[in-house]
Amino acid sequence: MRKSFDGLMALAKHKMQSNPLSGDLFVFVNRRQTHIKILYFDRSGYCIWMKRLEEGSFQHPIFEGDKVLLSGTQLTLILEGIDLKKVHQRKRYKHENTSTVKYNPLHENVRQT
Repeated sequence: MRKSFDGLMALAKHKMQSNPLSGDLFVFVNRRQTHIKILYFDRSGYCIWMKRLEEGSFQHPIFEGDKVLLSGTQLTLILEGIDLKKVHQRKRYKHENTSTVKYNPLHENVRQT
């Protein structure tokens, strides 16, 4: 979790093949899953939000490949420590242009961002 603005932007751009200027949230979790960083661009500059847990760990969704798209609700559940595997969301209408979060656990040898 040593990377800051430039390092996280490079991961988002090259490893996730996404545009860091898009306004999407890019979520990074350390190997021990005790730290989380969120990078985003807010019209005038990059912002990083970070959280370090004093106890426990973040549970991240199981995925294949370099990234997974999360809804804002799913990200909130992860931040609050709720296990996504045990949560069932009831059917709802979903508009095509709903915002998503690009998520990737950050490892020493970056699996993906």
